[in-house]
Amino acid sequence: MRLLARHAIRLLGQENGRGGAATAIRLKATTGSLKLATASAPALEQPAEKQVQRKYSPLTDTFGRHHTYLRISLTERCNLRCDYCMPAEGVPLQPKQNLLTTEEILRLARIFVEQGVRKIRLTGGEPTVRRDIVEIVAQMKALPQLEQVGITTNGLVLTRLLPSLQRAGLDSLNISLDTLKRDRFEKITRRKGWERVIAGIDLAVQLGYTPKVNCVLMRDFNEDEICDFVEFTKDRPVDVRFIEYMPFSGNKWHTERLISYKDTLQAIRERWPDFQALPNGPNDTSKAYAVPGFKGQVGFITSMTEHFCGTCNRLRLTADGNIKVCLFGNKEFSLRDAMRREDITEEQLVDFIGAAVQRKKRQHAGAAPLIHHHHRHHYLYHLYHAYQPSRQQLQIRNCSSHLTHVNAQGKAQMVDVGAKPSTTRLARAEATVQVGERLTQLIAANELAKGDVLTVAQLAGIMGAKRTSELIPLCHNISLSSVKVQATLLKSEQCVRLEASVRCSGQTGVEMEALTAVSVAALTVYDMCKAVSHDICITNIRLLSKTGGKRDFQRDEAAKGIQAPIEGDLQ
Repeated sequence: MRLLARHAIRLLGQENGRGGAATAIRLKATTGSLKLATASAPALEQPAEKQVQRKYSPLTDTFGRHHTYLRISLTERCNLRCDYCMPAEGVPLQPKQNLLTTEEILRLARIFVEQGVRKIRLTGGEPTVRRDIVEIVAQMKALPQLEQVGITTNGLVLTRLLPSLQRAGLDSLNISLDTLKRDRFEKITRRKGWERVIAGIDLAVQLGYTPKVNCVLMRDFNEDEICDFVEFTKDRPVDVRFIEYMPFSGNKWHTERLISYKDTLQAIRERWPDFQALPNGPNDTSKAYAVPGFKGQVGFITSMTEHFCGTCNRLRLTADGNIKVCLFGNKEFSLRDAMRREDITEEQLVDFIGAAVQRKKRQHAGAAPLIHHHHRHHYLYHLYHAYQPSRQQLQIRNCSSHLTHVNAQGKAQMVDVGAKPSTTRLARAEATVQVGERLTQLIAANELAKGDVLTVAQLAGIMGAKRTSELIPLCHNISLSSVKVQATLLKSEQCVRLEASVRCSGQTGVEMEALTAVSVAALTVYDMCKAVSHDICITNIRLLSKTGGKRDFQRDEAAKGIQAPIEGDLQ
């Protein structure tokens, strides 16, 4: 199956490389067969010299999108405190050892370029706060096949750094500026420096760049400056790009702040009726427009109202080494952990990258999920990474060849036990439920409103053992020959002791069935008793013994005479 899928993706790449119709390939599983289904769409016309021969690549996702653009966050730190990014006091930063080193950044950049990345943009945080930013740019420009290195910056130190960055080979730069008014700049960034940003833009123009000026439009903040930003392009060859505001829980704002692309376009055309659309490239995220006669142009990044997921060719690498396949997604995959494992080869690292890319969805879910997105703070035009331990990550174990439940591509798999001999397997487990004095009396007298606690717990334990494979992922469905559960009220200890004994004749052990039996039985005791008291503690869930497999196990307490289940118990 995996080889056929890879071959299908390779065929897709070859078809795209010939400049023919873009073909989306899907695998359809049918009874006893596997079929390829194709859906054709008109190809995007490109100049012959720009057509790229595409072979199979880890950077091609399941929808045929080939990712040639990588954004690398060099740091979490920033020298501004924009109120839509973070509180005034800043955000907690990760320990230095959690962040990628310069050598690791350059190594990953090389690997991505070797796999097909042709453009790298350096972001942050604020990338210019790194002292080695010029050296990083120079070393990336030395990578064969890498066509462009750019940077996204707030522009505060451009007048000092840009000449050195240009000598290092910097090809392009994006400058973040949300207002053309000094007082508003200081209000939103909580810092001074508006004049320095404007001076940095003018210096970039003087040095021959066509800088992109990224402006996040926000209702009740800068919507009155829309035409001012368009006017900014009259005498400057700059590309002002209006970015739709992306709400999320961290900035405590809501979708009411969003100004849509169409509303912005209408406001501009009320002043410049001849404001006209310009041609766009196949992977452009910005819709280009211009006022005739102006030196610069205007773009609209419509992430919220008109997504451009179908042509997305971008991947992101966070400062702590996670690959993020979608800005709107909350899943991240740790390349840092992979690189720092001595037993991981570069080929395995490439497979890991490919596994992450394969998980990219057809399109992002839009604004609603982002409002409730707690895993990352976002810069609206580049990522700001504040460490959150709860974020979802696919750790390095997903590409380890030593783990039996995950293959090299990070896919879950069940262990094949077909080659093992069939033997008689027996496992015993126990659990204790501390119920207290009052419940001990009620259980002993069988006076609880829900009924006979011990009998119901026994039945629940047996049922739990039989359903183990449905509760525990990748657990084999075993034909059990015997399940015995004993529930005993220990009055002196004010607890219910549960013990399970499970037997089968098969190729894998039954300790999970025994542990599931006592766990479900213990939960049932709690459920039967909670109407009287919630001061109930489930404890001491553990395996007592197992036999019949490669390694037998006998807990010391079991060897000292813990009572075995009675043959006449429920089964």
